[in-house]
Amino acid sequence: MPLTTPLRGVVPPVCTPLNSAGDIDTPSLARLVEHLIAGGVHGLFALGSTSEVAYLTDTQRATVLETVVRTVDGRVPVLAGVIDTTTQRVVDHARAAAGLGADGLVATAPFYTRTHPVEIARHFRRVRECVDLPLFAYDLPVSVHTKLSPGLVRELAEDGTLAGLKDSSGDEGGLRRLIVDLGGREGRASGPAAGFSILTGSELTVDAALLAGVDGFVPGLGNVDPAAYVRLYEAARAGDWELAATEQERLVRLFGITDVGPEAEMGRSSSALGSFKGALRQLGVIDCGDTAFPQVQLGEAALSQVSRRLRDVGLLPA
Repeated sequence: MPLTTPLRGVVPPVCTPLNSAGDIDTPSLARLVEHLIAGGVHGLFALGSTSEVAYLTDTQRATVLETVVRTVDGRVPVLAGVIDTTTQRVVDHARAAAGLGADGLVATAPFYTRTHPVEIARHFRRVRECVDLPLFAYDLPVSVHTKLSPGLVRELAEDGTLAGLKDSSGDEGGLRRLIVDLGGREGRASGPAAGFSILTGSELTVDAALLAGVDGFVPGLGNVDPAAYVRLYEAARAGDWELAATEQERLVRLFGITDVGPEAEMGRSSSALGSFKGALRQLGVIDCGDTAFPQVQLGEAALSQVSRRLRDVGLLPA
């Protein structure tokens, strides 16, 4: 499905279900896609951080994207993460994603080696030149160790290199500055960057971000309760900020599932991804809640806490 310009709404980063051997569980992945579409989402982002893309082989990446595109069957646009360390590797992933039917691409700045803003701009321009699909920059300094400045993003938006930005920087001030630089809440429909989409990766401040002027959001928790994020978005679009805040506060409570992993035994990312998958297994969407090796799996005590949170917000019967 062709991307709207700008891309708007709820675009969850799709979890990657694995079996106990660590292989892609394609039937579970197809059910997850149906779960998300049934929730009313406006697009899907495959092969992002929540998809555990860094743990997947190239063959597994292709299996995931092929399954998502086939299951979606044109009902919503599919963005494909083409995340890798260097430009040529990203270009190779981008060409593969285009061949598998992706509607858009998502790339970070290069990482591992240190890069300068001039080199980052060259990186995004080369990817866009090589593959004729809309390209979204993924601002993820916690993993990439480079923060995309509002000035650089504006430059690449105005020259047509970038179709949008997925902001997972946690820098709310920088995001607001970018919105203002591009014309503010009401002025971004025209001008050199018209059609540029600003998406936030935050699960917890979506209502505030929409009020500030973002076009949509990419919530990992949206795998678990996509319909709630759609209700939040629709309330904001209708100007019912009280209802939007009510939905947001419920989702903040649900996000507590990411805190169940013992900090002495696993990393924050392992706990969050494990809780999303554990919740999806308990909801009957996927068959196995395992995360990719070497991440530590959630234990029974933690999964019981996930169940309690799901019951507390009405996703499981009391």
